Amino acid sequence: MHYLTVEDLSKSYGIQPLFNNITFHISEGDKVALIARNGTGKSTLLRIITQKEHADGGKVWLHKEVTAAYLEQDTPFEETQTAAENIFSHPHPIIQALKKYNSLMERSYDDLELQEAAAVIDNLQAWSAESEIQTIISQLKINFLNQPMKSLSGGQRKRIALAKTLIDASFDHQHCLLILDEPTNHLDFDMIEWLENYLSDRTKTILLVTHDRYFMDNVCNNILEIENGKLFSYKGDFAYYIQKKSEREIADASEQEKNKNIYRRELEWIRKQPKARTTKSKSRVDAFDDVEAKALARKDNLQMELNMKMNRLGGKVIEMKKVYKQFGDKPILKGFDYTFKRKERIGIVGPNGTGKTTFLNIVAGLEKEDSGKVNIGETVVFGYFNQQGLQFKEDMRTIEYVKDIAENFVLADGTKVSASQFMLLFLFDADKQYTYLSKLSGGEKRRLQLMAILYRNPNFLILDEPTNDLDLITLQVLENFLLHFEGCVLIVSHDRYFMDKLVDHLFVFEGEAIINDYPGNFTEYRAYQKAVSRNKNKDKEKEPELISLSDLTPAVKEKVKMNYNDKKEYEKLEREMAKLEEEKIKLSESLIGQTDFESIQKISDQLTAVVKSLEEKGNRWLEIAMQYE
Repeated sequence: MHYLTVEDLSKSYGIQPLFNNITFHISEGDKVALIARNGTGKSTLLRIITQKEHADGGKVWLHKEVTAAYLEQDTPFEETQTAAENIFSHPHPIIQALKKYNSLMERSYDDLELQEAAAVIDNLQAWSAESEIQTIISQLKINFLNQPMKSLSGGQRKRIALAKTLIDASFDHQHCLLILDEPTNHLDFDMIEWLENYLSDRTKTILLVTHDRYFMDNVCNNILEIENGKLFSYKGDFAYYIQKKSEREIADASEQEKNKNIYRRELEWIRKQPKARTTKSKSRVDAFDDVEAKALARKDNLQMELNMKMNRLGGKVIEMKKVYKQFGDKPILKGFDYTFKRKERIGIVGPNGTGKTTFLNIVAGLEKEDSGKVNIGETVVFGYFNQQGLQFKEDMRTIEYVKDIAENFVLADGTKVSASQFMLLFLFDADKQYTYLSKLSGGEKRRLQLMAILYRNPNFLILDEPTNDLDLITLQVLENFLLHFEGCVLIVSHDRYFMDKLVDHLFVFEGEAIINDYPGNFTEYRAYQKAVSRNKNKDKEKEPELISLSDLTPAVKEKVKMNYNDKKEYEKLEREMAKLEEEKIKLSESLIGQTDFESIQKISDQLTAVVKSLEEKGNRWLEIAMQYE
């Protein structure tokens, strides 16, 4: 059954075309991811499909039996109403019947009135819906249903919007198209994993925009990409998309070169012709215009360039000695010791409210510790990419904002470029440079924020949720930049792919000032955590939770002494895993910018073998470790 048909759809903002004559179909059961650069029309397309915005031309057809449940990036709410009132505002009979029944149960009620409400639920066969709603509410950790919307944080509002959309989709007729714009923003790891399973295990039909590549891989079976105003379709996961996109670009380049060769021959021929032309030669002259257009067509494949100069970082970076920090009765740091080293890339994970942002602020010198010492090296220059986003006092044009920072910028090779040239490196063309800041998309604002930070040529980067609202193309460029960054990097992110690709080890914040240093990336930590949880709770059924590494580390190192053979194998595995990690990073780096298909295939095969070996050795390492629990 066809759910949605988009035919010859076009949209421009002023002289800026977003997409032109794009066509695609979504059928029942399809799970489609939409990819495009920031500011090229992803959210606009979703708004056109949901009739919140008009197209310049073309048609959008939604099957008459299909409804659309839409999660916007910024969902409007009734600010004076509670979270619960906003969630259950849908007029669907099941939702309203359950809302009335629960309302009666929460206050004094008349038995007859309650029986009538129960009879309505019976007739609708809606008792199972109560369980569905409770599952969504509990998994998204919404324990603030009675609070007014105006008092909630941005992350809480996002979860309310997501809960409302999922509940609406669950009870909104038999056929529903679930449209999600960046659904994983502001969700923690547990929520993201639950949402993946929730969407994957159900026969939902989904169209979503996301920068989370693991989420995309686990949920979607089709990828649509808008590039240069055109639409390209890839029926497969993210790895398949990367491969096929590379093949398409190689074919395009080959076709372009072929057209240029034809153009050169035709140009040479036409210059030799006398002014009085025969009918036959005239037709060839007329066809020349088409050849010329194809040959000289400009492929807009500009990539963001991060070739910033880094200030020299001396031998002393940052030393934290016996640092204590507390808010009221809540401890954040308790005698924390650490010496940061050059080229370190540290990921920070842990539940909300455990002090991650406070820790970043203390490292950056923006917040004072209660006691202890934070010694910052004289050569350290911070670049702090925070969640507050782009800050400006009044609306101004983008170029004016950049010129307020500096008129000229120094690149890695020492050359100076103007503010306008510097903006081009960040994909702000002439039109965008004179656009008002308020008119930029969320991703464009984040890109501008990144530019404002990097112009200072920092050597110690602090990145607090840097992936929110950035498109995949920008993320890949940022990842490549950070992989070759010679300074220090601290990263707080819920993007598992981003963390896995970049970090060397993790600071795990567990609350009550417990911070553990885990030697691996996020996926390895998560697998380790789950394995230990299963082992400790195999006779119990309980909701997965973060396990304190402070309980686990002594179990391996102190409680039971390893025998000689196990210790020898354990240490050998650690050395081999370290080498494999280095090899994995080198192979991943070699894929960046690679266009030759055979090379891509060869490197991918090598990478697969390395990952498999790493997994086998990691499992054996874990098996030995758990024997000395």
